[in-house]
Amino acid sequence: MKKTVRITIGILIAVLLAAAGILIMYSQRIVMNPPGTVGNTAGNLNNDGRFCEHEGTVYFYNSFDGGGLFAMDPNEANLRRINNLEVRNILAGGKYLYYFHTGSSTVTTGFGHAFGMRSFLRCRLDGSNSETLTTDVVITGQLVDNYLYLLTSQTAGPSFYKLKINSTEPEILADYTINPACAENGIIYYNGTVENHYLYALDTETDVPYEVWKGNVWYPVLEGDYVYYLDVANDYRLCRYSRSQNVIEVLTQDRVDCFNVGGGFIYYQKNGADAALKCMRTDGSGAKVIAEGNYTHINMTSQYVYFQEFGNDVVLYHSQLGTDYYEKFQAAEDAAT
Repeated sequence: MKKTVRITIGILIAVLLAAAGILIMYSQRIVMNPPGTVGNTAGNLNNDGRFCEHEGTVYFYNSFDGGGLFAMDPNEANLRRINNLEVRNILAGGKYLYYFHTGSSTVTTGFGHAFGMRSFLRCRLDGSNSETLTTDVVITGQLVDNYLYLLTSQTAGPSFYKLKINSTEPEILADYTINPACAENGIIYYNGTVENHYLYALDTETDVPYEVWKGNVWYPVLEGDYVYYLDVANDYRLCRYSRSQNVIEVLTQDRVDCFNVGGGFIYYQKNGADAALKCMRTDGSGAKVIAEGNYTHINMTSQYVYFQEFGNDVVLYHSQLGTDYYEKFQAAEDAAT
């Protein structure tokens, strides 16, 4: 082989290797999110974040035996498995999913379910390219634009910090509890936990908090002009506050354990001797019982509400929004097995 031919082949190989390296680098590069990105609704995250709807797809934790992280259409068609992990706090934005892996898997061994390290992960929407972002125990997390705001449990107590989605720029923001679930237009709204229960806001451009309203608020959820919340001073009844009119409306006198808001409806768990999962319109009208007993993990999508019986983390129930009929989510159980 002539020397010039060998040199030409060598150059071609070098060019191909360089091109392959560039392709690999770009395929692994984390694509930033569009402005205004929020990872999940406050109502879902306050209820364990087991469902998350993003760009026409619902991502959810299929709690039935053999389940894991699944995806489906909003009408519950096209169920498919993403992985076998037990997950919480599902977030979605741009091209990625984020979730907290509890350390348990739905894969069974001779000794029961397989276990791994608890971790907060990022992956592509199809579940590929999974990467651990932190091994801290995440109590609640939210995605705002290109940063994850995480409330974690540490040996010394709670820690609230932010982390860029490419796993850079970590910054501790507080050593006390800040729940970042409620976010809108780059602002995180949260109730105080130290000196009072006022409504506060954290501007994610500056990460500087400020007082919004001297209410007695727990689990704030923003819907348009209104802040829906549990009234701590009045036995955790459910109220809403109009930001434009500075007016409080009491929606129910029931003592409420947990609630979610969406699609023009509020679903909530009434505490007490006649405990029940109830539904009403967002103005408090049309209240009705959906299911008698104690229920939890109330998650909502654009078409359905999902919930579980308190003390039973396996069986998953669903009800079409606005109806009073509910049943076991049989398709999810079938897909799990």
